[in-house]
Amino acid sequence: MTKSPPPTVGTSDSRALVRPPGIAIALGLALGPAASLGLARFAYALLLPSMRAELHWSFAIAGAMNTANAIGYLAGALIAAPTSRRWGTRRAFLIGLGVTVGSLLATAATGNVPVLVALRALAGVAGAICFITGASLVAETGRAGSAHRSAALLGIYFAGGGAGIVASGLVIPWLLAVTPAADGWRWGWVVLAGLGLIAFGLAVPAVRASREPNAPPPTDRHWPRFRFRALLTCYALFGAGYIAYMTFIVAFLKDRGAGQGEITSFWVVLGAASLGGAFLWVRPLVKLHGGRAPGAVLAVLSVGALLPLVSRSPEAAMASATLFGGSFLAVVTAVTIVARRSLVPHHWTPAIAALTVAFALGQCVGPVLAGVLSDGPSGLTAGLGLSAGVLIIAAMVALTQRDYEVSPALG
Repeated sequence: MTKSPPPTVGTSDSRALVRPPGIAIALGLALGPAASLGLARFAYALLLPSMRAELHWSFAIAGAMNTANAIGYLAGALIAAPTSRRWGTRRAFLIGLGVTVGSLLATAATGNVPVLVALRALAGVAGAICFITGASLVAETGRAGSAHRSAALLGIYFAGGGAGIVASGLVIPWLLAVTPAADGWRWGWVVLAGLGLIAFGLAVPAVRASREPNAPPPTDRHWPRFRFRALLTCYALFGAGYIAYMTFIVAFLKDRGAGQGEITSFWVVLGAASLGGAFLWVRPLVKLHGGRAPGAVLAVLSVGALLPLVSRSPEAAMASATLFGGSFLAVVTAVTIVARRSLVPHHWTPAIAALTVAFALGQCVGPVLAGVLSDGPSGLTAGLGLSAGVLIIAAMVALTQRDYEVSPALG
């Protein structure tokens, strides 16, 4: 079941180190999504109210910032596979993570909308490359294991985004409370960059210990994407629905009268639930085949998105954080498991990249459309209603996806 360890990056075979357990590699690589998702994308929701107030933004402009990030993410997803082939998967992961951290720091330096749009796009490009290549490294790490172990490693990796949410939720609201209003959002981005730099340093050993995935043979580089039309469609809808919630839920709660303490608790609960969900969903996702796995997670996610709309109580908000947080990263795990179970190993990276393209297309639409609706007479209720409705449709589409048992790698 185990393979001899390869040399670490930059060393000869004679200096090869003993490979740490797969869980240690997955934990280290999970710091990639912790920074590229938890810090670079999701933490924007915590800073959005302050930036909107100080920079005099409409909700449409606020949503456009995340749309710029999503467009960058789309571009990064399109170039991730060729970048990985050219530079190597491990090197591409570190480059993506490093550029993500740099973009966070640069965001603190300007209030100019076009520059901020460009920086949000750059963070998206780098974040997609980091996320896709990291997922490929984790998939390769779990290649020789059982289906349950492989799914667990992927769950750990994707849960890194939750760790970033928890870290930002513990730090950013407190920072905004103790710094002058005009400068609080700037210091927020500085702190996020500092956390990202720590993540980069801690991820390096895991990257060095991971195995470089095999390159696809020249005659078989095109994965059979026509089999996965339903999966690609539901993932695009998920991208549109989830990002609308993540972009505007904090502003929605503030408009409902939530104080800083409640916002902090909500965000930390959401992030902690995503960490717990990485483990709670593993067994069901392995047992459910085809589109039933992502469909089940999307159904729970839809309920979480609906709760703030049907009740104004703090309890409903916390229940929403628990259900939504515990499920949204599990959707990524579920979709990846379907692709990994149904494809030969050298198709995993292009498949993950193509799925991320579909996901990013949804993200491009979600924030700006939700923002435009939120500027209307119904306010943020309309934007979050869009989120819930799209997620319900995504769950129904997912159920039509078949499973193709063609890869022995999960056996």
